[in-house]
Amino acid sequence: MGILDSVLKVFVGDKSKKDIKEIQPKVELVKQAEKALEGLSHDELRAKTVDFKNRINEARTEINAKIEALTEEANNTEDIDRKEDIYVEIDKLKEEAYETTEKALNDILPEAFAVIKETAKRFANNESIKVTASAYDRELSGTRDHITLDDEQAIWATSWDAAGKEVKWDMIHYDVQLVGGITLHEGNVAEMQTGEGKTLVATLPVYLNALSGNGVHLVTVNDYLARRDSEWMAPIFQFHGLTVDCIDNHRPNSAERRAAYNADITYGTNNEFGFDYLRDNMSHAPEDLVQRPHNYAIIDEVDSVLIDDARTPLIISGPIPKGDVHEFDELKPKIADIVSVQQKYLTTVLAEAKKLIAAGDVKEGGFKLLQVYRGIPKNKALIKFLSEEGVKMLLQKTENFYMQDNNREMHKIDADLYYVIEEKNNQIDLTDKGVDYLSGKDDPDFFVLPQIGMEIAKIEGLELSKEAEAEKKEDLFREYSVKSERIHTLRQLLKAYSLFEKDVEYVVMDNKVKIVDEQTGRIMDGRRYSDGLHQAIEAKENVKIEDATQTFATVTLQNYFRMYGKLSGMTGTAVTEAGELWEIYKLDVVEIPTNRPIARKDMEDLVYKTKREKYNAVIEQVTELSRAGRPVLIGTTSVEISELLGRMLTIRKVPHNVLNAKLHKKEADIVAEAGYAGVVTIATNMAGRGTDIKLSDEVKAAGGLAIVGTERHDSRRVDRQLRGRAGRQGDPGSSQFYVSLEDNLMRLFGSERIAKMMDRMGLKEGEVIQHSMISKSIERAQKKVEENNFGVRKRLLEYDDVMNAQREVVYKRRYHALFGERLRVDIANMIYDTVEVITEGNKAAQDFKNFEFELIRYFSMSSPISAEEFEKMDSLKIAGEIYKVAYEHYQDKMKRNADAAYPVIKQVYEDPASKYERILVPFTDGVKSINVATDLQKAYESEGKQLITDFEKNITLAIIDDAWKTHLRKMDELKQSVQLAVHEQKDPLLIYKFEAFELFKAMIEEVNKDVISFLFKGELPTGDTQDISEARQVRRKENLETSKEEIPNMDERAAQNRAAGQTQDRPQVTETIVREQPKIGRNDRVTIKHVMSGENKTVKYKQAIPLIEKGEWVLVNE
Repeated sequence: MGILDSVLKVFVGDKSKKDIKEIQPKVELVKQAEKALEGLSHDELRAKTVDFKNRINEARTEINAKIEALTEEANNTEDIDRKEDIYVEIDKLKEEAYETTEKALNDILPEAFAVIKETAKRFANNESIKVTASAYDRELSGTRDHITLDDEQAIWATSWDAAGKEVKWDMIHYDVQLVGGITLHEGNVAEMQTGEGKTLVATLPVYLNALSGNGVHLVTVNDYLARRDSEWMAPIFQFHGLTVDCIDNHRPNSAERRAAYNADITYGTNNEFGFDYLRDNMSHAPEDLVQRPHNYAIIDEVDSVLIDDARTPLIISGPIPKGDVHEFDELKPKIADIVSVQQKYLTTVLAEAKKLIAAGDVKEGGFKLLQVYRGIPKNKALIKFLSEEGVKMLLQKTENFYMQDNNREMHKIDADLYYVIEEKNNQIDLTDKGVDYLSGKDDPDFFVLPQIGMEIAKIEGLELSKEAEAEKKEDLFREYSVKSERIHTLRQLLKAYSLFEKDVEYVVMDNKVKIVDEQTGRIMDGRRYSDGLHQAIEAKENVKIEDATQTFATVTLQNYFRMYGKLSGMTGTAVTEAGELWEIYKLDVVEIPTNRPIARKDMEDLVYKTKREKYNAVIEQVTELSRAGRPVLIGTTSVEISELLGRMLTIRKVPHNVLNAKLHKKEADIVAEAGYAGVVTIATNMAGRGTDIKLSDEVKAAGGLAIVGTERHDSRRVDRQLRGRAGRQGDPGSSQFYVSLEDNLMRLFGSERIAKMMDRMGLKEGEVIQHSMISKSIERAQKKVEENNFGVRKRLLEYDDVMNAQREVVYKRRYHALFGERLRVDIANMIYDTVEVITEGNKAAQDFKNFEFELIRYFSMSSPISAEEFEKMDSLKIAGEIYKVAYEHYQDKMKRNADAAYPVIKQVYEDPASKYERILVPFTDGVKSINVATDLQKAYESEGKQLITDFEKNITLAIIDDAWKTHLRKMDELKQSVQLAVHEQKDPLLIYKFEAFELFKAMIEEVNKDVISFLFKGELPTGDTQDISEARQVRRKENLETSKEEIPNMDERAAQNRAAGQTQDRPQVTETIVREQPKIGRNDRVTIKHVMSGENKTVKYKQAIPLIEKGEWVLVNE
């Protein structure tokens, strides 16, 4: 802690203590309420939930009645202005209803929390609980083994199956968990140490907020945890009549997934919640939507979701035409060659630098050393040499000298290099020598961009005909485009070869390049590096180069979660990121005290000169700890290091488990075993978050779990997560980090102080230094990186905020079009906005002729005002006059279309041979045609009006979607191009905001004109029933891509293997199922066989169903 922090604490006080002091009175109220519940019967305890729901509904009754009355008025009025006012009023009332609900929940909180705690206590203290059977109990008993019926009674067993494992309920909420529950309900982040029962804490606010009926989302980092937690906690909620589901159990866009969102409590992974939001905003019918309005979310491992994943947007994309045309294969040999040439050259330069420095010529030696550092910074020999006494200091002095005066002298260093690497910024640039080497003698201008201004001046000086001049200019622009694309490809290939290492930044699995998340060590399935970098790595690794894709919909997790009315989260490590969580999400971090004091010993870092010495010391220590009967968890930062340590332990004959990105599917099982005596587990940073490492008494006596960190991570939070794996619930344990001067953090951000100190102490090879001052210095380096990363995330968010504002406008319009209720208001506004644009543009130019032409073009009507009136009246008055006439004209037009369609609809509907439910009716504007699907009965009963509503919906959706896709591509291009503003000393973000607004304005104007034009011109081609066909409800299957992490555990693997055989290449067709076996009744007795042990047992068919679905048992035909 800094001196300033210490001084502030004296005057301001400890924030954590203040927070707890504020919450404590509420905890006392919960405990009082709990005493009042102890004497209640099980049925009386369950009746409390009904009482709570009634109290909440009573509080909202008056507001809901107003909303209903206004909605009815809006549906019945034809006055567009009144409609618009009503909708504004309804939106305000909905906000008021939300506030009223929150107040009611706060009043109920002590009793509701007490009900859940009392339920947990009764489940823990009884083998089973007998209650009067409700309709919901009867429904659940059909699919849940732990609920059985006995006449009018339902018997709830207190042990059940969760993600393939039998669990016995044995948890009762501690006081500190009540504090955590209140923190979460109030919309804050609860920081709770590992093993303090975050999953149990969540049951309190989840139950309370689910009572409102508006839905609660519990968000986890992977689908195994989502499934496990939903099945583990569900009986506590279901006992009180609340419905629970997990979205990851169901296919996207399915009725089952919609039902999961309609449940009171919904579990799922962050990615799937985000993707469902995007899919909903690409759907074409209200029944395709799965999500409800975003009410309340609790994010488990909130730091991982809102901070680590925040930099990566969720993207739904599809292939683009000509997307497979790329030059990666053509340019790859040239890049492989230049990289090899530079490496060979700089290896000899490094040898010369070593000789010169050893001979005392530090000036020339430093010059050559800096050359090597700028050309091959990740070279192992260079990294080792930099750890020697005084060498790092010499490099920094030399670099400072050549960087002064805005890099004035740096060209001397770079003159002999082919390309220069700026490792800190992840940048790479070709030098003139590199360009010459790659271009060769055949075409010296192969990689040189033409100077557009000069070349255009030359062409204009040739005095060619207009056609020839235009052709020459077109050729010039084409050449510029080809060359800029080629240079971009070249840069990305250079990056792939020089900055991205296999098994560190990515792995190659199943002939595909997969990104490894540096924060967690997990494979980020389906994610790709943008901007052609992924294709470059695919070319380097000789795997199939995937097609380029176009973005159809995108959102960052930051902006997705900011849509929730209330957001909260829990994690073991959030205090170091408290500033960011407050600034971006307005989430306050509350440190929850541990139930028992932490007994873990956290040792100061051990610092070595080289990685080799460090790893040898780690292996020695691990061998010693394992022999002493202590379990050891070794934390690594990459797949490569975890495999290296694995090999070293194998040589020492020390048995161990390895858990990394390549083996992530075994995660929960490996972590569960990590607490056994003498077991050694090597894990990348993910270290099985969400799965407890439980210790036996024998292990506790030996000293508990030993954490060995092989490197400090860029973020202090990740290190704290690793430390937190040991010492849960007051268990003994220890943590020790091993650091070397060759580690990335020390190389790039380590202060000169450590290098100086180690030089002064004259450390020999193998010797180690351990001091609190060194640990502090390392923390300062981590702070630098954290600040840097926060800056990057904040900047990205500022860019995405521009996009988000636009996304909200477009998605709101889509939503109105999808449901149709507010579409009339939107169409009226589109008519007015289009009239305004036409009027202002032509009035400024005093061009009445074009004004008339545009009215005919978009509204199919002549001008109701004369040229003289156009000249005299101001723009506002003209727009008002035209809008009135245009809107009346539109209403007449739609009535004529409905009248023309009705006889045909009537004929089809009344035809006894017709079995249609939905029909397709063609409309055309003379250029394009569109088939409009409508409900035949509704179209008949409304005398064609329903068809017109569906026509308006279809046109609006089709045009918005098409324009939005194109706009997203333009925004991507804009984001790239504005970065050049830096060279003009301008802020790219400001230019981006201005240009993005202009692009969006143009897009909205275009959408308005296209929608209006089609609506005013659209007609039924003929009045013939032959044109009408049945509309089969087939969902459009587009070739869309999303990213998703699948992390099942071993118990679920069997089920997946069975399912895999059944689902491969299964066509998406609904078939009539023909039974080849007699139908089995739910209570019939059947024989099932265990797939692993071969054991047979006879049970009721309803009890067999969940076992068969899990894949562990199969039905035996008798």
